[in-house]
Amino acid sequence: MSAVEVVAAVRRRGAVRARAVSLLLLVAIVVVFAVSLAVGDFPVPLGDLPGLLFGGQGPAAYVVTELRLPRAVTGVLVGAAFGTSGALFQRLLRNPLASPDVIGVTQGASAAAVVAIVLFGAAGPVVSAAALAGALLTGATIYLLARRGGVHGYRLVLVGVGVGAVLTSVVSYLMTWADVTLAQQALVWLTGNLNGRGWDHVVPLAVLLPAALLQSRALAGLQLGDDTAAGLGLTVERSRLTLLVIAVALAAFATAAAGPVAFVAFVANPIATRLVGGARAGLAPAALTGALVVLLGDFVAQHLLGAQLPVGVVTGAVGAPYLLWLLATANRAGRV
Repeated sequence: MSAVEVVAAVRRRGAVRARAVSLLLLVAIVVVFAVSLAVGDFPVPLGDLPGLLFGGQGPAAYVVTELRLPRAVTGVLVGAAFGTSGALFQRLLRNPLASPDVIGVTQGASAAAVVAIVLFGAAGPVVSAAALAGALLTGATIYLLARRGGVHGYRLVLVGVGVGAVLTSVVSYLMTWADVTLAQQALVWLTGNLNGRGWDHVVPLAVLLPAALLQSRALAGLQLGDDTAAGLGLTVERSRLTLLVIAVALAAFATAAAGPVAFVAFVANPIATRLVGGARAGLAPAALTGALVVLLGDFVAQHLLGAQLPVGVVTGAVGAPYLLWLLATANRAGRV
């Protein structure tokens, strides 16, 4: 067998494994999704869900379609958006620390949201709009500060960490200065929460996610290196900038919809990569992993901890040890 045939066989096996992993993740999401619709203070038999979702009436139909379904759909789309955004950042910049909640994008959303809540008494859509504007503005600022001579992974991460630290200080100052009621409202938002989420939160994510997945081919080319990507016909800087804008927009809309749900963007891509193995996976496994993490985390936070908690409490408890482990392993390898 020639070298070309060997490479082709390896790629085929990798593609098959990536599709199998994606299918298993999708099945797991469907199972958790159905259970999240059925379980609660008003339990609903799983067998009744299809009838309730498609034309059912009565109290059970109201609970499922008006209260639980928007929350579950928002959780899936928010998780997929965070997972895709984290995968784009980490793969484009070739740095496992490059996720929106590490390099300052979600801190920008948080700072803008806290300003809106504490200084202007805002709530609901106004807070979401402020978070969206804050994330987009922070992303643009980080890019402009890091773009000298082209965007490089460690430079953008360092700039982002610095900007994020400043914005975190702003949030801390406002929280200590604010009225107790407003500070409590801001703290709930900062934790990351799916309570009371409706259909208006999911429309932008439903549009952006397909656009991001369509860019997988450009991402695969950029991962081969700038020279190889240019040889394949890609306009390297334009393609990289387009993907970074999509990554920031996904993180911005996801944060606006559910708050800065901790560490989902950070852990989704590494988990998906380990599941796929040595294959060069597209964005779909990372998106599905993020969706499963948020959906499962929200179910655990609502039903398995003795009290109803925000989903960010669970994802933070999972993600923080992973961050420490990653830093420790990178330090042993001499990379940090």
